[in-house]
Amino acid sequence: MDFFPQVTRGSDGVARGFGSVTRSILALKTDPLKPRLDHIKKQAEDHRILALMYASYAKKLKLESSKVVRVFAELSRDFSYLMNKPQYTSLFGSDGVIDEAVLRQLEKEVKERIKTARQVVGEAKESFDNQLKIQKLKDTIFAVNEQLTKAKKQGAFSSLIAAKSIPKSLHCISMRLMEERIAHPEKYLDEGKPTAPELEDPKLYHYAIFSDNVVAASVVVNSATKNAKEPWKHVFHVVTDKMNLGAMQVMFKLKDYNGAHIEVKAVEDYTFLNSSYVPVLRQLESANLQKFYFENKLENATKDTTNMKFRNPKYLSILNHLRFYLPEMYPKLHRILFLDDDIVVQKDLTGLWKIDMDGKVNGAVETCFGSFHRYAQYMNFSHPLIKAKFNPKACAWAYGMNFFDLDAWRREKCTEEYHYWQNLNENRTLWKLGTLPPGLITFYSTTKPLEKSWHVLGLGYNPSISMEEINNAAVVHFNGNMKPWLDIAMNQFKPLWTKFVDFELEFLALKWFSLSGKHDTGLLVVINLWYNVKNIGDSNPQSAIS
Repeated sequence: MDFFPQVTRGSDGVARGFGSVTRSILALKTDPLKPRLDHIKKQAEDHRILALMYASYAKKLKLESSKVVRVFAELSRDFSYLMNKPQYTSLFGSDGVIDEAVLRQLEKEVKERIKTARQVVGEAKESFDNQLKIQKLKDTIFAVNEQLTKAKKQGAFSSLIAAKSIPKSLHCISMRLMEERIAHPEKYLDEGKPTAPELEDPKLYHYAIFSDNVVAASVVVNSATKNAKEPWKHVFHVVTDKMNLGAMQVMFKLKDYNGAHIEVKAVEDYTFLNSSYVPVLRQLESANLQKFYFENKLENATKDTTNMKFRNPKYLSILNHLRFYLPEMYPKLHRILFLDDDIVVQKDLTGLWKIDMDGKVNGAVETCFGSFHRYAQYMNFSHPLIKAKFNPKACAWAYGMNFFDLDAWRREKCTEEYHYWQNLNENRTLWKLGTLPPGLITFYSTTKPLEKSWHVLGLGYNPSISMEEINNAAVVHFNGNMKPWLDIAMNQFKPLWTKFVDFELEFLALKWFSLSGKHDTGLLVVINLWYNVKNIGDSNPQSAIS
């Protein structure tokens, strides 16, 4: 409703428009402009006080934005200044004539300031309203948590790719070794030759190494033989897949490893390891499991970030499960030491063969402390079979350096026990995938704890392991994603591994730059030139710099 008439008339009947209107004192007593003036004044005063209150409260809260205090204080002063303008003071406190044009201008300015005040109050309200602040904080936390979860999944997925991919340097080494194997088959062919008696002699010290990483496997053997008091009494059984067999054969023929005996075979050479006998091979053929392992969409592959690493197909690889078939692979042996390919031997290990196993099958270092690394963390104790058979508080142990009494293994029928539980877990309801849970089940109550100094773990994920603990260890284990042959390896631990890489060998010399982390470009060029001159007949000499 417009309270200002568009046209007014005086007592003489003449139209005055928006000009001044002269009224009698009697007319003023009933003039509708007077209550409107009082209403405008009250609105201005109310909003002046409101702005002042907000300014005072903001000051009390010590808001980081002193600008808010200043804005409200200025708004309050602006209302006071407006009502004290000379052209408007004549409207108040007298019974004189009210000028409609002045009153209309006053109302317009008051409305503008009220609009500004309400806008400022609305924008600043969340700074004063604790409920609004709490809700906004909750919304922010939720949004950030969503972003963090997504970033963690993507980071874990990327880390997994970085950890499981084959570095170019290692790939080139395998290719070079395979080229050598093809070029000179007579030097590396063992077919038709009688089995060396040392390979089956139970009086010697036997090791089992299952790996598809040529350099890593050579480091294990190299470190073990260099620290052995009588290396010629040590026998290493290296098993790989068919694709890496040629490269592995060449690697272990390039030097004599201080007289140690080394057998290199492919897993395919053990014909009894087929899908009709081995549960994991049969399970790998199922469409459901193939979908789980080979799903390539990030949102599906990262549903369970905690156990994402177990989606890697290597956990169903027979090469990874060979450890459960040691008595059948080496029927003439009584004891054998299993070593992972990401370990480094630092001391003579023959003391393990002198340990009284007390009839136990597996000698291993326990990893539990407090409530960590107990059986409950590896198995599903809500399943009645697991709950009935195992103690959730039982202490877990580590794979990587395990001393097995093969006679006790055969007596306890551990491989049959492994098959029984592996078949039950085809739908993955008993435990998370991997080899440690079935190992904990298979050797439950048949594991003898070893002194912790035999096997120190965590060099692939834990930067806080003390050097004193590492130096006292017989074996250090780079378990975790930060393997020593990767760029993501921890620099303080990497030299423990690289010092056992034979960079003086022809095929490794070209890769010293990548593996050792050194940066002598000039030396790299000299090495490449030397290789090209030495192999002048190479059809593609540039390939030497791969």
